[in-house]
Amino acid sequence: MKKKWKIMEYSCVAVFGVFILGVLFSGCNVTGEDTPILDEDSQVALKSMSYLPEFPGAWEFVPGFTNEFVAFETGKVFVYEGETEDGMETIKVTVTDRTKEIKGVMTTVVTDTVWLDGELMEATDDWFAEDNEGNVWYFGEYSEEWDDEEEEWSTEGSWEAGVDGALPGMLMPAHPKMGMKYQQEFYEDEAEDMAMVINLNKTVEIEYDTFEGCLETMEWTPLEPGGREHKFYAPGVGMVLELQPKGGRIMIELVSIEMP
Repeated sequence: MKKKWKIMEYSCVAVFGVFILGVLFSGCNVTGEDTPILDEDSQVALKSMSYLPEFPGAWEFVPGFTNEFVAFETGKVFVYEGETEDGMETIKVTVTDRTKEIKGVMTTVVTDTVWLDGELMEATDDWFAEDNEGNVWYFGEYSEEWDDEEEEWSTEGSWEAGVDGALPGMLMPAHPKMGMKYQQEFYEDEAEDMAMVINLNKTVEIEYDTFEGCLETMEWTPLEPGGREHKFYAPGVGMVLELQPKGGRIMIELVSIEMP
């Protein structure tokens, strides 16, 4: 069944440019508030560690998660689906009870498994931990992804904080503020994802449910100029929708949550 969805109060304004862009997605109702967008030159200019959050000491981390926009609980399973140019993508994110010690911090292993038309394409272990202020940190990942050209599994993109100069980044701040920019990961020339808070009060309507008061972030990497993703997080629920405005305007939406 084709999913019906819409995002209320959505338009785009360039942060560093002087032009205004209207962004329309098929099936989307777009009105209202301004949303900043980075142009390609600005994305390249942000290739630096200037937005890397100051890492606290290992003693400042706590067990479990309280950040309402991440909403991780041991045993919780998020399932997402979306139609891509290659087929139907299904993503299963599981908060496991496994841990991994990195830089003196006991991180939680969150698995991210991706299928394309029912065929396994990627399996990843991500490592997260929350500090005592409620910021959720990203310590790296081990990823195995199927490479169609080489016809083999690849671990390209895997990294671990503290190894080969890699540094932890922030998945989600405790208190997001408009315009806040932060580095989500830093492994030079390999993993340099960044994010910016661009809205604090979105209403997102998808087939699964309607969510109010959502946080919207824009994510990009200076390693791929021009590319960007918009992610929407509902308080107490977690990520509910991801949009990729370029490359076919892909939409990945939440379809189910399994509670422990």
